[in-house]
This record gives sequence, C-alpha cells and structure tokens, in this order.
Amino acid sequence: MLKTTAAPRLETLWDDSRAASMSEPEKLLYRSNLLGSDKRITNYGGGNTSAKVIETDPLTGEEVEVLWVKGSGGDVGSIKMDGFATLYMDKLRALKGKYRGVAFEDEMVGYLPHCTFNLNPRAASIDTPLHAYVPRKHVDHMHPDAIIAIAAAKDSKALTQEIFGDEIGWLPWKKPGYELGLWLETFCLENPEAKGVVLESHGLFTWADDAKDCYLLTLEIINKAIAYFDDKTRDVPAFGGAVHESLAPEARRAVAARLMPAIRGFVSGKQHMVGHFDDSDAVLEFVNGKDMRALAALGTSCPDHFLRTKIRPLVVEFDPAQNNVDAVLEGLEAQIAAYREDYAAYYERCKHDDSPAIRDPNAVVYLVPGVGMITFAKDKATARISGEFYTNAINVMRGASAVSEYCGLPEQEAFDIEYWLLEEAKLQRMPKPKSLAGRVALVTGGAGGIGAATAERYLAEGACVMLADISAENLKAARDGLAQRHGKDVVRTVLMNVTDENAVAAAHDETAVEFGGLDILVSNAGIASSAPVEETSLALWSKNMDILSTGYFLVSREAFKLMRAQGLGGAIVFVASKNGLAASPNASAYCTAKASEIHLARCLALEGAEAGIRVNVVNPDAVLRGSKIWEGEWLEQRASTYGTDKEGLEEMYRNRSMLKRSVLPEDIAEAAYFLASDLSAKSTGNILNVDAGNKEAFTR
Repeated sequence: MLKTTAAPRLETLWDDSRAASMSEPEKLLYRSNLLGSDKRITNYGGGNTSAKVIETDPLTGEEVEVLWVKGSGGDVGSIKMDGFATLYMDKLRALKGKYRGVAFEDEMVGYLPHCTFNLNPRAASIDTPLHAYVPRKHVDHMHPDAIIAIAAAKDSKALTQEIFGDEIGWLPWKKPGYELGLWLETFCLENPEAKGVVLESHGLFTWADDAKDCYLLTLEIINKAIAYFDDKTRDVPAFGGAVHESLAPEARRAVAARLMPAIRGFVSGKQHMVGHFDDSDAVLEFVNGKDMRALAALGTSCPDHFLRTKIRPLVVEFDPAQNNVDAVLEGLEAQIAAYREDYAAYYERCKHDDSPAIRDPNAVVYLVPGVGMITFAKDKATARISGEFYTNAINVMRGASAVSEYCGLPEQEAFDIEYWLLEEAKLQRMPKPKSLAGRVALVTGGAGGIGAATAERYLAEGACVMLADISAENLKAARDGLAQRHGKDVVRTVLMNVTDENAVAAAHDETAVEFGGLDILVSNAGIASSAPVEETSLALWSKNMDILSTGYFLVSREAFKLMRAQGLGGAIVFVASKNGLAASPNASAYCTAKASEIHLARCLALEGAEAGIRVNVVNPDAVLRGSKIWEGEWLEQRASTYGTDKEGLEEMYRNRSMLKRSVLPEDIAEAAYFLASDLSAKSTGNILNVDAGNKEAFTR
C-alpha cells in the first residue's frame, strides 16, 4: 500500500480563557490531559510531565521550590491532581551527594520518598530525576510515534540534526534512571539554546519556562517530525510492499473467532487470559507487508512499548489466499511451544544472578497475515492497551524503515528493562486478582432484571461480560449503566434471539472475537405465559418450548463448542424456575418448558464433566422487580389466577413463601455467581432454589 495522503497535523487545544485563572499545578494538569488525549503524542501510561512551582513550606512558612511530576504508574491523559508526586527541589539536588554511580542508580529510587513535599502519598516514578535536573520550569517527556521513528533509526543522530538542526539535541540510548537525569542536566548546561532532546530508542524531551509555551513547543516538534515523514515516505511502499491481501471484514472476524479460543486455551495455563482483536488499516498494512516478519523479529524499541508487548510477537502461519484455518489450528500448539522455548532461551542468555524468575513465556502479540493482530493479557484493558502499544511500534517501524534502517532495542537492554528489579517490585505490589479475573461470561436475557444483576455481580468480581438480548433498546440501557460503573472495556452487547440457530452461533463468535473465548454461560432468556390448558394454543405452547427449552439447548450447544476449543473447562448456569419442579395452575406450557430446561441441564452436566464443564441450575420464584416478563400480560394473568391485583401480587408471593421474604434479582445473581465461581468448583448437576422457601420445590 502506498502512502499517498499526508498525516493530519496536531492542533493546539489550549484555551487561554480556561487557563487564565489556573494555578501552576492546575496548568500542569491541564497541559498533561491535553497531551495525553492524542495517542499520536504519547501512548497510554507513557511519558510524563512536570512543573517546578514556588510553594509555601507547611512547616517553616517559607517559599520553597517544589517539583510537581507525574507519579508512578499514572497516565497523563486521565491523571488528576492527586496523580502528581511533589518533591522539594533542594532535596532532589542534594541527592547528587548520595549517588554512587551507574551500578547503584536503582538505589536512588529509595531516597525519593525522603524528598516528599507536604506528605504527598503519591509515589514518585523512576523518571523523576529526568525532570528535576532539567533547568527549566516546565518539562514534557512524550513518546510520539513520529519521534520514536527517528529515535529507533540506525542513523538516529543524523536524522535528528537534519530535521531539527540545533533546536533539538540527541542523546544515545540509556536506560531510564538517575544517570540519564544527570545526562539531561549536562546536555542542557552545555546547550543552553536547545529546546529539547531526542533520546535514542526512547522518546522526546521538550522544555520551556511557561506551561503553554511548553505545550505548544511539544506539538511543534512532533509536527515537524510528522511533516518530515510525510515528505520522505509519500511514494515509498510501506514494509516493502504488500505480499498478502486482507480478507473481507466479516471473514477476518470469522478467522479471529476460530483462532482466539484456541490460542487462549494454550496461554491460560497459570491464569485465564483475555483477548483483543485489531484489524485496523495500520495493522493490516503491517501484517500483509513483505518485511513484516523481519521487522517483527527485531522487537520493539521504546521501553514503554516493550514492557507491554514482550520482546517480539508470534507470527501465526496463516495464508489468507488459502484461508488455511484448519491447518493453522492443527499446528498452533507447536508454534506456541516453539515461542515459549525461544523465550526461555532468551531468558537464559540474558539473566543476571539477581534476576527475577522467568515470567509467563507466552507471546502477548499474535500477528495474522490478511486478518490482523490478536493480543492476550490478564484483563481486557491490558490486552487492548498492549495492542495499541504494538500499533505504536508498527508506526515506528514504518517510519524508520522508510527513511533509514529500523533498530530494535538490543536484546540485553530489552531484558534488563523487562526484568528490572524496580519493575518486579511494582508487579509484586499489584493487588490480588479478583475471583473472576480473566473470566468471560455470556449472559442471555442480559438486559432484564436478573440478567443485568448477574452481569453486575460478575463485573464486580473482575469478569468480562457479553450481554445478549433480543431488545436493542434495553441492551443499550443495560450496557451504558454497567460501563459507567465498571468501564467500557469489560462490557459488550450482542443482539440475539435464542431460537435463531445462526444468531446464537454468531453471538458466540462475537464473544470469542471481543474477549478471546468463553468461561461462563448464564442462560437466562425467558418469557412467561399463563392460560388454562384448554385455552393454550399450539402457538403459545411452541413459543414457550422454543425459548425456554430449544433456546437453552442452542445456546448451550454453542457454549460447549467454544469451551471445548479452549480446553479450560467452564461453568453453565441455567436460570430456571420453581415452576420447573412444582406445578402451578394455568401455566402448563411455561411449567413444562421449565421442567425440560432443568432436565437438559442434568444431561449437559453428564456430558460436560469430562471436559471440566459444570452445569447447574438456579431456581428463582416470583422475582418481580426489574423483570421484563412481569411487565406484560403475565403479570395480569398471574394476578387474575390468584385473585389479586398487580400491587398485591408481590405481597402474596412473599407471604406464601416459608421465609416470608421477597426474592430480588440480586439474590439470583448471587446464586449465579456462586455456581460460576471456584467456590462451587466441585459441584455440577445441582439445583439451587432461591425462592424464599417453597416445600413443593424441594429437590428431595
């Protein structure tokens, strides 16, 4: 594919009227959020910003110079005021007296808490010295693709001079840390007119004495790099030209739907992994390119890219011209095993005496010619972000290889970052995973009261949820609420009629593409009808059986296929009804269909056990609140059957129960959580009544 259109330039978003009343720390926050809002400027969690501000010392009342700098682990695009570390500048300067040389630079991080201003609990990052020792009030450190393309080129220094002249300097590769902070200080002192510096294989530093000037300078420098690459690469085939043609969008997703569960099964040995699929134009251009394999083997360059994507990706042996998915699946286990062996050899070559133990040796990034890129990580957000980082790396490789020769980070340097003891300490501080972390659930009837409550419970425990329902309007409302509380990454929706065989299969494929596979099925879609048997039409009977029996069969059949493809076991939960065990008057179609549903679960429990697929049933009774089936004729019919009105029906149900309590959607959700979680790992073929007590529904 030829690059024929110019990339759009970065435009200033700075609003003087907004900034006029801001304090210097507030301007820093404003600047940071603006810079982080555009992924062409920096990737998620990458880069940092700072400002040196005169503050009043809370002890002495005297004015002191304080460094405000993005804290450890933050993201400039979403950072708030409490995301900045604050440190006394005089104490940071005093640290120079404690420095014992490069071999001991990591110990300098331990001194940073002693420099804290105003008891700020936000931990300072390893990059703090890089900001502290630049003798300017405002400093931006960004990772723009256009700049890293320069930084990762073989003749990086010459390119920097060609593009920026003496305005921007250049420093050779150095792992982030205290020594690099001293290098930056020396550069600034020796080049007082310079406005910034390109760090080889790393990124860009720019500085100024005014917050707005610093922001505008950062944009100006990045735009110069973008313009340079537009001019130099306009008629140059990217990645040596295309050797594959992309499949059509639907075909790409169909291939991903088959590959992702298989990959997930192989890489989820220690914990369940979640997948992400990307078939954007930038990704397709790369995976189809002649030079893709050679460039991918070189690995990424920028440390931030590398930490998220491992040293190199795995190229899946797929041929889009042949559409050889079956052959790929047959050879996938061997491919993944070979990657693990290669990774273990890399670890053995590069490890030090004090290196942490080898981590997960599986690839994070999987490149599929003609299809796109698949990434796997411990959670959906990390999988998505890892893909974004590799897309950044693709952009870097495109630019660097077009104007020079792309250079990945040297293997030993890459290892020293990946297994950096400071990074290991950060990993050890991570909170314990939630009970359903990495699990993927599909909830049918997901827009109703029980479905949405179950999704809420699963999301709270770290799961990803695909909501399936027949109502687009109700789905959107349920999704919006759940996404607001738990984040957009972990909630997806799909329109599905459980009686439509093709729609059910498509919904499972969609789940596989969006999250990588399936661990939990909650079969909850339902209707309810009430009529004396002599008034029950064949159509009404068939509708109950189609949705409550056949529909549950179709959904379970597809779930079994997907779970078996992964080889990770799974949990299927049927939301049945007390009526499946205890008959009710004027509801023969509904009760019989629910009884069929319960027996289907028993059959599936028998079949699924050898594959670790557990099948259990929750039996609710009289869950009125939030339930869609109680909004129509069923409510009126049941009220008529029991000789009461709508308002009195819930009280009637409560009073007829043994415990005299109402049953709520959240109660059913709790049971569905128990049966899906490891708390019930040794249970299958069971029925859990959640009906406030009904002796006719006792299972024994």
